[in-house]
Amino acid sequence: MTQATVTLPIGIAEIQRMLPHRYPFLLVDRVVEFESGRRVLAYKNVSANEAFFQGHFPGRPVMPGVLVVEALAQAGGLLTQLSSGGSAEGRLSYLVKVDNARFSRMVVPGDRLDLEVTIKREIRNMTQFCGLATVEGQKVACADILCAEVRD
Repeated sequence: MTQATVTLPIGIAEIQRMLPHRYPFLLVDRVVEFESGRRVLAYKNVSANEAFFQGHFPGRPVMPGVLVVEALAQAGGLLTQLSSGGSAEGRLSYLVKVDNARFSRMVVPGDRLDLEVTIKREIRNMTQFCGLATVEGQKVACADILCAEVRD
């Protein structure tokens, strides 16, 4: 990958230029650290107003684990986009596989979900990421994620 110059932090407007996701499925609010071709640290502020809390679970809101994994995958997409200059035009990455997913703690309203994603390996149009989600330094979830890039 080419060496990319990035000004941190990266806010929601720039994230929306790099990812196709929108409310209620955009699950990254800010990128705070970035090493081109290697690693990204981003976060999601988990608000009581999130649509998924209406049914998961009424009276005891918990962020679904699959959405924590999706947030990690989106952070991986940002890592890929930032490493290649930040242009998503004509390219989309799709989640292909999730391995070794482990959940250690519930994510609830008011939490800041920190998302650390590193590139494990790249093969042709696919990238394998290692993702770690934490809240206040405590591990929430981890997973190995495989994404494939396709061109429009």
